[in-house]
Amino acid sequence: MLLRFFLRSASISSSSLLPIFQIPFAFKSLHHSLPFPDKQQFFSVRHVYDCNVRIRELSRAGDIKAARQLFDNMPSRDVVSWNSIITAYWRNGYLQEAKKLFYSMPDRNILSWNSMIAGCVENGCLDEAFQYFKAMPRRNTESYNAMISGFVRWERVKDAGMLFQELPRKNVISYTAMIDGYMKVGEFEKARTLFDEMPLKNAVSWSVMISGYVDNGRFDEAKELYQRMPDKNVVAMTAMITGYLNEGRVDDARTLFDGIPCKDLACWNAMLTGYAQNGIGEEALKLYLEMVKLAIRPDIFTLVSVFSACSGLASVKEGRQMHVLVIKFGFELDLSLCHSLITMYSKCGSILDAEQAFRQMNGACLISWNTIISAFAQHGLYEKAVDFFNWMEMVGVEPDGVTFLSLLSACGHAGKVNESMDFFDLMVRKYGIHPRPEHYSCLVDILCRAGQLEKASKIIREMPFEADGGVWGAILAACSVYLNVELGELAAKKIMKWNPHHSGAYVVLSNIYAAAGMWDEVTRVRLQMKEQGVKKQCAYSWMEIGNKVHHFLGGDLSHPDTDKIYLEIKSISLQMKELVNIAEIDLLWSGFS
Repeated sequence: MLLRFFLRSASISSSSLLPIFQIPFAFKSLHHSLPFPDKQQFFSVRHVYDCNVRIRELSRAGDIKAARQLFDNMPSRDVVSWNSIITAYWRNGYLQEAKKLFYSMPDRNILSWNSMIAGCVENGCLDEAFQYFKAMPRRNTESYNAMISGFVRWERVKDAGMLFQELPRKNVISYTAMIDGYMKVGEFEKARTLFDEMPLKNAVSWSVMISGYVDNGRFDEAKELYQRMPDKNVVAMTAMITGYLNEGRVDDARTLFDGIPCKDLACWNAMLTGYAQNGIGEEALKLYLEMVKLAIRPDIFTLVSVFSACSGLASVKEGRQMHVLVIKFGFELDLSLCHSLITMYSKCGSILDAEQAFRQMNGACLISWNTIISAFAQHGLYEKAVDFFNWMEMVGVEPDGVTFLSLLSACGHAGKVNESMDFFDLMVRKYGIHPRPEHYSCLVDILCRAGQLEKASKIIREMPFEADGGVWGAILAACSVYLNVELGELAAKKIMKWNPHHSGAYVVLSNIYAAAGMWDEVTRVRLQMKEQGVKKQCAYSWMEIGNKVHHFLGGDLSHPDTDKIYLEIKSISLQMKELVNIAEIDLLWSGFS
């Protein structure tokens, strides 16, 4: 952002130019009406100026071919012409062509060198940018700023700091770039010291400091600085909205949001994202409808947030409507949006739509494969997950730890104990992936579900790190099913060590004691819960019926159809008790779907 600001500030304003449509026609008329000597004679400074502007306009429009044709047909060029076409090339991703033109320039000025530095930075060639910087016969503050901003952008903050110290005349851009860099690497004290030392601060400086504090979870410092900010802009306000939402203070965020007179798209996206992340999907969708009414065109980040909201609500209807917008606005090629789309369909229970969305992707990457395999795993579709894993290997995409975690999860849902051990071994031996705690947790859970508690305990003892609460939670749940009091006590003790207020550990241990007829221990555990102030969390669920989402909380009697609901649940429960196998249960549920 800072580098683009620097480049814009170094370019010539086009506010006083001839209308753009006049330039090519005037030039064409001039080009064909006179022989070459006269043509060059009448090609005035004004015409050169107009052509230079037109080159920049074509560059910004992405029409590099037309820009080059205009440049080549100019009878007379100045250094600005060369700088304009060089910038046009690297701005459109043609850095090598920009280099060729740079070295063929008859004369270079300091802006020529600065342009090449900026071009190398923009195209990820930071070391080459530094070579141009060192080779410059003369440097100005903008040269340093371009290089400092480049180092910061690619997280080489130490190198940026060294250049900053060398810079004889620092300006607000220099200071702001370094503050941004220090914030990115978490060196808050250095950033604040520089900010306080700045002789002149602008809105960007304040916004970078406030955003840096928010991004690093230091919201109190962000609030203190925001209150001192003399002229609050939409960027700083958006950062504060994000800060409030990160702390779960949704009402405060909305109050600030509503008070912004001229909201930009980033501001709307921040509020949408916050609603989705805080589980308030209904408000996210309402806010999106406000955007639609105001004719604000969404971008990729907008739609990702809306998909997240639809996922949280399990509302496939709204999700499909958003999918139509993805196609309408031409975003279907964006991978991150495709991943959100697959996840949304999966969480809404429409796994066929998720698979179709994957198959329609262009250039699926590792994250794409992981997303669809995870979706199959969550739906208990073991065969599908394995088929797509084999397809993934066949096309040459190497799996990572996330891939194998999804495969282990699929094994767990399908009760595939031997297959889970095979995948675990494949991960370690073939791909050299070091198992993380979540891999062990998943494997232990699979063994526990199969009643192989001793084998699960052996894996825990042989793990290269201490088992966390998730691993012991799997053990505890299995001890409840297979009534292993001794191991259950150990597991509950370990969980309570990790989280003393974990209500589930107390409840399951109490149930184990009750099943074993150890009523004194049941009483002791319940008293311990009371003394610790631990309360059992209520379960909740929701479903969409007739385009309306219904929420249910354990023990809640507020729903208008409570009597009918409980009667139906009781009927289902009685029928399930009479069934003898999973196939019959699936048949029963299909009648209610």
